[in-house]
Amino acid sequence: MSEQVYLSIGSNIGERIANLTQAVKLLQNNANVQIQAVSSVYETQPWGNLDQANFYNIAVSITTTLTPQRLLDVLHDIEQAGHRRRLQHWGPRTIDLDIVYWGNRQINTATLTVPHPHAHERNFVLLPVQEIAGDDSQVKPQVDAALAEKADTSWIKKVEGAAIKYDR
Repeated sequence: MSEQVYLSIGSNIGERIANLTQAVKLLQNNANVQIQAVSSVYETQPWGNLDQANFYNIAVSITTTLTPQRLLDVLHDIEQAGHRRRLQHWGPRTIDLDIVYWGNRQINTATLTVPHPHAHERNFVLLPVQEIAGDDSQVKPQVDAALAEKADTSWIKKVEGAAIKYDR
């Protein structure tokens, strides 16, 4: 059975658009992942550790037949392909992929928590997901409620003329 999942993808090292594009292409190359929508590209200030370059962030809506753990493994493989190095918590990175929503599912394992434990307080996750959630009756209300709380006051802006292309 195929399930709707929302991912948050960000980059602040190197060619940020190229890094995001590569991540989407690698997702698309997986036969068990179908991309439904990709948000606009947003530039955002760093979250947590402010002493680093600004991020480019997108949200990606997918359907998948993978289990949550297997999808997480796929995302980690994509990060490795993008030369992600985990040197500092909330530090700079070439690419970062997170599962943020999996419908109404609550997942709590040693390696994965969904909804993402900080999604509700991060504009760089919420606004891109809101853009592509459309009439998703499971995720859109969660996102709208989180945005109404205004927990994140950091700035976020669309990057004009930037788009991540993918095959439908």
